[in-house]
Amino acid sequence: MVLCGLKRPHFLGPNVYTEPPDGGWGWVVAVAFFLVEVFTYGTIKSFGIFLQELMKEFGESNSRVSWIVSICVFVMTFNGPLSSMLTNRFGFQLVVMIGGALISAGTIATSFTTSVNQMYITYGMVAGLGYCLTFLPTVTILSHYFSRRRSLVTAIASTGEALSMFALAPAFSSLRDLIGWRHTMAVIGALQGTIVICGALLRPIVIQPKTRQETETDRSSPKNGDAQSTHGNVECATKGDLIVDETNGRDFVRNADVRYEVNCKQDERTLLTNEVAELPPGDKNDEKPVRRFKLLDFSILKECSFILYSLFGLFATLGFFAPQLYIIELSVSRGVERDRATYMLSTMAVAEIVGRFFIGWLLTQNRIQKRKLLVLLACVISMTADLVGFTLVTEFYGLAVCCGVYGFFMGTLACTHIPMLAEDDVVGLERMSSAAGVYVFIHSFAGLAGPPLGGVLVDVTQNYGSAFYSCAVGMAVSAVFLGLVRPAKRGLLCMKRTGRLNEDRPDVVRGDFTEDADVGS
Repeated sequence: MVLCGLKRPHFLGPNVYTEPPDGGWGWVVAVAFFLVEVFTYGTIKSFGIFLQELMKEFGESNSRVSWIVSICVFVMTFNGPLSSMLTNRFGFQLVVMIGGALISAGTIATSFTTSVNQMYITYGMVAGLGYCLTFLPTVTILSHYFSRRRSLVTAIASTGEALSMFALAPAFSSLRDLIGWRHTMAVIGALQGTIVICGALLRPIVIQPKTRQETETDRSSPKNGDAQSTHGNVECATKGDLIVDETNGRDFVRNADVRYEVNCKQDERTLLTNEVAELPPGDKNDEKPVRRFKLLDFSILKECSFILYSLFGLFATLGFFAPQLYIIELSVSRGVERDRATYMLSTMAVAEIVGRFFIGWLLTQNRIQKRKLLVLLACVISMTADLVGFTLVTEFYGLAVCCGVYGFFMGTLACTHIPMLAEDDVVGLERMSSAAGVYVFIHSFAGLAGPPLGGVLVDVTQNYGSAFYSCAVGMAVSAVFLGLVRPAKRGLLCMKRTGRLNEDRPDVVRGDFTEDADVGS
């Protein structure tokens, strides 16, 4: 019996399935993701309720205070690869729990700051890093638990962000008026400690195909069925199969008719990316190389489809910021009373919830399963047209309609663009963990540059509509790149390399220990 080497801390034992269960413990993970959405993106978008208070207390300008959120979002997205590396190394549970502790500590520390510069550190950097360590791992493991229902469940769970804006933002605003912004910030930080509990609920998932599992009757065998929960190692017996041994820091396999144990975290096929490991001296005749997992799989950068999809995310991010930031001022400049202009944000929030539910339902339809990227492309094109519409309408109801349409399509894009990485037309489920980190890292630069770019255009033109034009241009360019993803995946745009080395090495297998022969780039 051979034991896998490095063990990671488990707060709840892993679940073992023969295929993604589309339910089971996945529903608990979905609830955890909902709460993470509430206290990450929902809280960030609600930070605006403190802007006026901070400007008055510290005597700072609007732009200086706004940089708090910009730094927070940049740190959150820029460190996406770090989040993926830590998740691949230590597992989902520990990383999300640490992230939750950082968020809570950073937000509470913000309530004790005496300058905006200090807030750049406590909220922008500390809490921002915590947001990074919580959101990506949670949405990634949720995608592992669901297959056919993935889009619907992700859409429903992601409504936590919109519901936070719709319900918690007014509640925190009233609390701020009652007890002051500092105490309100401390209350929010305490509530964000809930993320630590959510992290503990993210039980690892192991996919063990039925054809690879056999039970020996002469020793205690694992429970049979589609799913089984363990708190130690996963034991399974195979004939002429692979054994992984890391006791000496080296990976190798043996073909043997024996029983073996595999640490559950080590055998998570969705977390493994691989490299060929050398054989230990003296074992070259009876041992075959296996691929060892990396902390981050940068080989995805060789895939034309992923590069194009990342460029889509980069330019689409430019189209996300203007409506929330400038819709009130745009409405006032078009003759709408300021009190009525505030309803525009509520209209967006409600429409966004509807959009998330709609896209979740639509993407579960059998006829749409192979056309998800086309549906996403239609949403991007529609949002581009709506952003242009903002610049053309001049009265309250026209702006309200534009806000409703924008919120709807914003909901469809916000809850699908990251989970869409798990689709085979982009990178696939097995490499989603690394892909999500690199993807978010790439479009972090647009998130940092977008608001200042819009502000410069407004200052130069003295017209808030110019910010919406810039967003429309960015969204239109993103539609072009998104439309090229599927042809690129099929090899119509980029020459696909074949792994010549592995064609002659049928014994080299992938991280899930189920596939052999050639490995494409």
